[in-house]
Parts: sequence; structure tokens; C-alpha cells
Amino acid sequence: MKASTFFIGLVAGSVAAAVTVLYSTPQSGNELRKTVRNASADMKSKFSDVKGCVDDLKDSISHLSSEAKEAIPAAIDGLKGSVEKWQHATEPNKERMEKEIVAIQKALEELEQSLVAQQKS
Repeated sequence: MKASTFFIGLVAGSVAAAVTVLYSTPQSGNELRKTVRNASADMKSKFSDVKGCVDDLKDSISHLSSEAKEAIPAAIDGLKGSVEKWQHATEPNKERMEKEIVAIQKALEELEQSLVAQQKS
């Protein structure tokens, strides 16, 4: 839902509620005009406050967006650097483990051959 649609609905609802309340109470013409004037001034004040809050929210979102545009690429670069360092640090272990796996495979093959030779004899 768009914010403008929400605020239009809010204003329309507030005006309808104010008019309903004003006309449903038994008052004289002067009292009704005073009440309408006071309600109008109060509504203007409230709408001014809402507008100020919306402007503050827009500024906050804009500020957050600009900070995110700066911070996210830096964080991504930092993560990439950390991953690269980790890969370089683990490379010797990877090579050593590959050599050990090859040695284990050779030992298993030799063991299988010796078992087959023992079974034949």
C-alpha cells in the first residue's frame, strides 16, 4: 500500500469522524461553530505533526540507504578478503590431506593384494 493512499484514507476518515461527532451532539449554532473552529485548528496541528514525522522518516530512510550503499560493498570486500585468506591458509593442509588419501588408497590396495595372495596359498 502506498503511503499517500494511506494518508488520504486517514484524512478522509478523520474528517468524517469529526463531522459525525459534531453534528450528532446537541449544540447551538455558536457552540457548533466554535467546536468546528477548534477541531479544525486541532486537526491542522495534528496534520502538521504527522507531516513533520513523515519528513523525518523520509530523511532517516534516505540516510540509511546512503549508509547501506557505502557499508555493504565494504563488508562484501572484507568477506571476500577473509575467504581468500582462509583458502590460502588451508591450501597446505588440503595438499597434505590429498597426499595422505593417496597413501591410504595405496596401502588398501597393497593390503587387498596381500590378502588375495594369502588366500591363494
